[in-house]
Amino acid sequence: MSVTQTIHKAASNPSRTHDYLYDPLFSVSSDRDHARATFKAHTSVDRIKRVPVYNTMFSNLRHHPRFSVRLEATDPVPAYINRQWRGYADQAREALVRYTTFNYDPTVQIPAVSYPDAEVAGRNRYQYFRRPIIPFLQQVPPDVLLATNRVDPLAPPESQQAARPPTPMTRTVAIQTDYRDSETQTEPYSPEYVVRPGSAPELLTLATLTFGRGLPAGLAEVEMIERARAKRAWEATLPPLNDVSQLDKRRKMMDEQERKEWAIREAEIEKLQEARLEVLQKLLQQREQNHRELTTKRLDRLWTKKQQHKEDKVTRIRREHIKTIRKLTKKRLNVEGKVERRDITHEYSNHASQTYAPISRVGVFLDRGSEQYVVKSRHLTTYEGLLELEGSLPDFVTQPRIRAPKQRSVVGKDGYVKRKNRREKELAEIYEEMQKNKLKGDEAPKPLRFLQKIEKPIPRPPTPSVEVPSQEEEDQELAVIFLQKLIRGKAVQNMMFEGKEKRRELILELQSTHALQEAQQQMKKSEKEAILTLQRQRQMHQHKESNIDEGLADLEGAAIGDMLDFLSKELIRLQEERRIHAFSMLAERQRRIREAEESGRRQVEERRRREEDEIFKQVIGVHQETVDTYLQDIIIGSVDATAERQAREEVQHKAAQINDIAYEIEEGRTKLQSEEIVSELVHSFLLPEVQKQTTREKVKTQQRKHLLAAHKVVHKEGEGVMAMHGQPSSATDDKVMEDKATQEDGEKPSSKPASPEPEK
Repeated sequence: MSVTQTIHKAASNPSRTHDYLYDPLFSVSSDRDHARATFKAHTSVDRIKRVPVYNTMFSNLRHHPRFSVRLEATDPVPAYINRQWRGYADQAREALVRYTTFNYDPTVQIPAVSYPDAEVAGRNRYQYFRRPIIPFLQQVPPDVLLATNRVDPLAPPESQQAARPPTPMTRTVAIQTDYRDSETQTEPYSPEYVVRPGSAPELLTLATLTFGRGLPAGLAEVEMIERARAKRAWEATLPPLNDVSQLDKRRKMMDEQERKEWAIREAEIEKLQEARLEVLQKLLQQREQNHRELTTKRLDRLWTKKQQHKEDKVTRIRREHIKTIRKLTKKRLNVEGKVERRDITHEYSNHASQTYAPISRVGVFLDRGSEQYVVKSRHLTTYEGLLELEGSLPDFVTQPRIRAPKQRSVVGKDGYVKRKNRREKELAEIYEEMQKNKLKGDEAPKPLRFLQKIEKPIPRPPTPSVEVPSQEEEDQELAVIFLQKLIRGKAVQNMMFEGKEKRRELILELQSTHALQEAQQQMKKSEKEAILTLQRQRQMHQHKESNIDEGLADLEGAAIGDMLDFLSKELIRLQEERRIHAFSMLAERQRRIREAEESGRRQVEERRRREEDEIFKQVIGVHQETVDTYLQDIIIGSVDATAERQAREEVQHKAAQINDIAYEIEEGRTKLQSEEIVSELVHSFLLPEVQKQTTREKVKTQQRKHLLAAHKVVHKEGEGVMAMHGQPSSATDDKVMEDKATQEDGEKPSSKPASPEPEK
C-alpha cells in the first residue's frame, strides 16, 4: 500500500516595485536595466487608485460608475533617496583597473572595495543559527515519560525493520525572506559523511578540492591524483623502519623519489613560466594594440579637427567673398554717386525688399523680444500639470463628436434651380465630355457626310541646274582628291605607328602570353627560365649579402651594446661616485656645523656652570654671613642682656650703698654743706654748656671765610660749564648755593664730638 503526500510549497514573494532603490541586494547589470526598472516602477498600477463616487456608490450602470480611476500625484519615493544607478562606482573602479593594467601610472590609486557590515551580533543574528530538533516532544513534564501503544499502520513488520539511525540534534532549515534570492547557494552542495572505523577511502584524499579550486577536475587534477596514487603505491613498497638491514635501500629509494618529485616540480615551474610568458606576450600585444588604437584615434581626431578648421576657414572666406562681391555690385550700381529717391511702390510690390524681409546687418532683428511670447506654464512642462489640465477640460474636447455636414438644397424657395447651380452642372457635364474625348484618344475623325474639302496640290519648285565644268578643272579636282587621300593615309599610318610604339610593351606581353607558334613558345620558355635563373641567383646573392650583413650587424650590435653597457655602467658609477662625494661633503659640512654648534653649546654650558657655581658660592656665602650675623646678633643680644642685667644689679647694689651713705650723710649734714653741694651741681651743669656754645661760635666764624672762598671758586667754574651747556636762572643758583651753605653750616657743628654728659 502506497500513500501519496502532496507538498504545497509557498510561492516566493515577488520583487517589490522600488527594490532597485531600497534593497541593497537588488542588482542590475547596467544602467539600461536600471532605466527599465525605473520606467516599470513609474508605469506600475500601484499608483492607480479607485476613488468612489458617493452619488453613485452602489450603482451598477455603465454610464453611472461606482468609482473613478485616479493616478496618485505624490511620488512614493522620498526626495532624499538617490535615484541613480549604483554601478557607476564599480564601472569607474573597473576603468581605473584597466587603465593601470595597460598604462603604468603610480599616481592613480584604485579605491578599496568596502563591504557592508553583516551585523552578525545585531539584527541578522538569526541567520547564523540552526533550529534544534526535539524528536519526541510531548505536552507532559520533562521528568515523566509514558509508554504509548500507538502503532503506525503504514510501517513494515518488525522483522523487516532495520536499525533506525539516531536522530540528529540539529537540522538545517531554509527560510524565505522578503527580498530577492540573491544570496542563494551557487556552489554544489557537499553532504556530510561518516567514515567507517578502520577504513581510509581514497576519495577523502580529495577533500581539499572544492568547486572553483580543482573541481570540476581537469587534466592537471587527474595528473595530481595519478601521482598521489603512485606515491601511495611507492610508500607501500618501502622497507619498514625497524629493519636495519634495509635502511640503505630505503634511503636510495627515497632519494630517487625525491629526484623524481623535484623533476616534476621543475616541469610544473617551467609550465607556469611559459604560461606567464604567454600571458605577458598577450598583455604586451594588447597594450601595443591599444596604443595603436589610441594613436589612430588621436590622429583621426586631429585630422577631423584640421578638416573642420579648414572647412570653417573656407566657409568664412566664401562668406567674405560673397559679402565683398555684394558690396562691389552695389557700389557699381551707382558709380556716379547720384542720390536716388525712395520708391515706395517698388518696395511694397517686391516681397524681397527690406519692407517685408529686413536684413539683420542693418540693425533689424525680427525675433528680438520673442521670448516674452513664449508660454511658460506648469500645466505644459510637468506631467502632473498635464494631468490637471486634462482633468479641467470638458468632455467635448477629449471626446469630440463629429457630425456629417448637411447637403445644401439646389432648388430655391420658389421651386427654380439657381443660376449658380445650373452653371456648375453645365460645367460638370462639359468636363465629363472632355474626359470621355481624352479616353477615346486616337480615333480617326469621321468624314463629312455631305461636303468634302478638296485640297489643292502644292506647286513644285523649279528644278535647279548646275554648270558643267571643263575637263581640266575636273582632272585637277580628281588630283586634289587623290592627294588628300594619300595625305590622310600617311597620317593614319603615322598614328598607328605611334600607337604601336607607345603600346610596345603591351604587345610584347600579349605575344608572350598568346603566342601561337611553337618556336616562339620555346623561345619564351627559355627566356623565362633564364630570367628565373637570374632571379634565383640574385636572391641567393642577396641572401648571402643579408647573412653577411646580419652577421656584421650582430657583431657591431654586440660591440656597440657592450660599449654602451660599459659606458652606461661607467656613467652610473661616476654619478654614484659624485653623489657619494656630494653626500660625504654634505655630511662633513653637517659634522662641522654640529661640532661648532656643540662647541658653542659646550662653552655656553661651561659659562653657565661657572655662573651657577659663582651664584652657589655667593648664595652659600650669604647664607653663611646670615648665619654668622644671626649668631652674632644672638650673642651680642645675650651679652648686652647679661651686661645690662649685671649693670642693673651692680647699679642697684651701688645705689643701695650710695643711698645708705647718702642717708647717713643727710642725717649728719648741715645747711652749709647742703648749699655747697647745690653750687657744685649748678657749676657742673651750666658751665660746660656755655663753653660748648662759645667754642662752636668760634669754629663757625673761622670756617666762614674758607666756605665763602670755596663757594666763589665753585660758582665761577659752574658758570663756565653752564654757559657751554645752557645756563639756568640766577635765582635757582643762589637758592642752590644757600641750601649748600646751610647744609654745610648744619653739618659742621654736628661733626664735632659732643661733650660727654656728666655722670649722675
